[in-house]
Amino acid sequence: MSADMMNQPTIQIINGTILLPDKLIENGTILISGDTIAEITTRTTEIPGTTVIDARGNYVAPGCIDIHIHGGGGCNFTEGTVKAFQTISQVHAAHGMTGIYPTLEATSMENIQAAIHTCETLQGKPIQGATILGLHLEGNYLNRQMKGGQPAQYITLPNPAEYRELLANTTCIKRWSISPELEGALELGRYASDRGVLVSLAHTTARYPLVKQAFEAGYTHATHFYNAMTGVHREGEFKREGTIESIYLIDEMTVEVIANGIHVPPVILALVHKIKGAAQTALITDAMSAAAYPDPSRISETRMIIEDGVCKLADRSAIAGSIATADRLIRTMVKQAGIPLTETIRMASEAPARIMNIFNKKGSLAEGKDADIIIFDPEINAQTTIIGGRIVYQQS
Repeated sequence: MSADMMNQPTIQIINGTILLPDKLIENGTILISGDTIAEITTRTTEIPGTTVIDARGNYVAPGCIDIHIHGGGGCNFTEGTVKAFQTISQVHAAHGMTGIYPTLEATSMENIQAAIHTCETLQGKPIQGATILGLHLEGNYLNRQMKGGQPAQYITLPNPAEYRELLANTTCIKRWSISPELEGALELGRYASDRGVLVSLAHTTARYPLVKQAFEAGYTHATHFYNAMTGVHREGEFKREGTIESIYLIDEMTVEVIANGIHVPPVILALVHKIKGAAQTALITDAMSAAAYPDPSRISETRMIIEDGVCKLADRSAIAGSIATADRLIRTMVKQAGIPLTETIRMASEAPARIMNIFNKKGSLAEGKDADIIIFDPEINAQTTIIGGRIVYQQS
């Protein structure tokens, strides 16, 4: 961006309650120049030529970043098409999402390659929706016993020739969820993490010795914490720790939670926040195609049904993905789990940005950072979404 552009604000947000990581600024103003936040101030000065957005006392916050999202608006990222990626990006932006990591469930290599091609085409580009930040593979290297809603026909053991070729031919794969107990999984963790991929343990029965070993091999994050992993349990007459307790014991390991109040009950969400804290806990939607759709029950998926505000396997044997949106995550944490709004916003924006190593540009409101900003009312309903200095959604 030129110095002239930096000196010429293009958007003013006025009369907002600005949410910074450590405080609120009442009646604050944010000046945006091009795609960047130029200034955060309590002054309001008329600047000719700018677009003025009157926040009317509503909250102004950094945009939400979802590091685990499968779909929305009737589309799924495994479709691999530009239309699917753009549709999902657009519908979630209307609920406060400004950046996403498209997530693929276990699927065919053909679908993975198609999604990689589309991700490479759209990644970081200005589209009328949440910015595509990179791809997340949730599979195909998963424990079948803990597959949950994952399609079993695509689940395999780690294949060095396969994953080495994938990582050699693209840089858009930014994270990979894997079951660390599988043969060859620790080697994969070391290989992928050495190449800048966030490796995350998932769909696992691993106990503490293996979780610790996996962490040392590059598994620094836990996928949908509390879901598709074991907790404390009995083996005969003895109690054994599960994956959950093992993750708590490793202070440096970060986690993500599906904060819809169903996958993880509100009291457990509060516990995760108490132990791991806002800086190490990312809120995710794990949203499926029915999310942000006018009538989710009309979405037809042969393996799943929409019931009780969540996706379930058709035989009701397990909860699958969610139909949550970013604003719902925030509402759940504040209104049901009792987490302060400033802490919740950190989990929705700062934590995922730190986990994905993009906090230098995204994840908080600060001068010089990307102008990814949301405005929402006291009931946490999205009013305006700004991405890269562009207004992509305004409530009519």
